[in-house]
Amino acid sequence: MMSMTFGVSSRVTLLFDFWDVNGPAGMVLSVFVVLLLTVFYELLKVWRVWLSRSSKLAQPPSPYANPTSSRSDCGSVLDGSPSESSLAPMELHPRAPDTRNSWLLHGIQTVLHMVQVTLGYMLMLCVMSYNTWIFIGVIAGSVLGYFISFPLLGQN
Repeated sequence: MMSMTFGVSSRVTLLFDFWDVNGPAGMVLSVFVVLLLTVFYELLKVWRVWLSRSSKLAQPPSPYANPTSSRSDCGSVLDGSPSESSLAPMELHPRAPDTRNSWLLHGIQTVLHMVQVTLGYMLMLCVMSYNTWIFIGVIAGSVLGYFISFPLLGQN
């Protein structure tokens, strides 16, 4: 029966029978591989967010959106009344977004989601080996991946 407590050992089997670690060199290599997989997992998360944001920026604004309607300081009667610009004829049917591009983007995001979920579960199973070194590799990879990928979103 497998131990259900964390241990510090250089012997562990990760994910598959062929990934059998039997010494310190193998453990260092395995921790490095797990760390890289975790960094890749964090980069996938950011890439999916970036794709979502860029697809929203590429869509044309709705012609029905009124930029002044969200203002809460409409104290003047003129602010709430129709103006010449709001009485101008508007296009009744907005331009349909390019459905081919939206389906392609949706397909790419679906594949990225599938890879991200699969990788996340594999990393969870690595942690469930209850090896302290592998656990530290996953945590360090998550921290490093977040540190590297967060600035790529353009947030401060």
